[in-house]
Amino acid sequence: MNFDSLDRLKLKLDSFRPLPPEVVSNLHEDLILRWTYNSNAIEGNTLTLLETKVVLEGITIGGKTLREHFEAINHKEAILFIEELVQKNTDLNLHDLKAVHQLILKGIDDKNAGRYRTANVIISGASHTPPEHYQLDEKMEQFIDWYKTEGQNLHPVERAARVHIDFVGIHPFIDGNGRTSRLLTNFELMKDGYPAIVIPVEKRIEYYTALDLACGQSNYDSFISFIAVCVEDSFKNYFYALGVS
Repeated sequence: MNFDSLDRLKLKLDSFRPLPPEVVSNLHEDLILRWTYNSNAIEGNTLTLLETKVVLEGITIGGKTLREHFEAINHKEAILFIEELVQKNTDLNLHDLKAVHQLILKGIDDKNAGRYRTANVIISGASHTPPEHYQLDEKMEQFIDWYKTEGQNLHPVERAARVHIDFVGIHPFIDGNGRTSRLLTNFELMKDGYPAIVIPVEKRIEYYTALDLACGQSNYDSFISFIAVCVEDSFKNYFYALGVS
């Protein structure tokens, strides 16, 4: 797959670095809101975009569950955590991966937060069945080994997509795998200087279809292309804020 157009966009953005602080602050606030809203909405959270904004500002929304409030607050904390890892130039590892998941389920399911599932699961509507629970330690070690070796030979966008696919395929946690996988994808992109992506809830069917094809049939092209389009879209807000076309 050719990523030349994305590389050109990255070079264009890099030419404006360091970005003005006011631009960075504005884009960061907007990203956290849209990323949190869409990632949670994909999983069935019913908070609207504006309701999510209000919850992140510390206000409770009447008629919404406590879980939905926690999902928004926790997701923001998880974003801030992976941003810290990016600043430290940390490579993907199991300890930090579990820490991300622990933040996602904090106050929602503390028993399982940051811990591999102890039961087998079937993903509703998917053609792929994740490995049995007793295989998880081995599968996750293999996942990290692949990341450290073959994964490093891939273009950053392809590697970010493959991390998403392989993690979801293993489905190591009883809940929160989708949110965690999207956080890991952006961790990879941000580490290599690409803007974080937001997968719109409106594209949920396209997203799940491509992901199922990748996990179930090892046909990665559709999902990598899907992520590549999201990466291309992620540059638009930056160039708009900078006033360049």
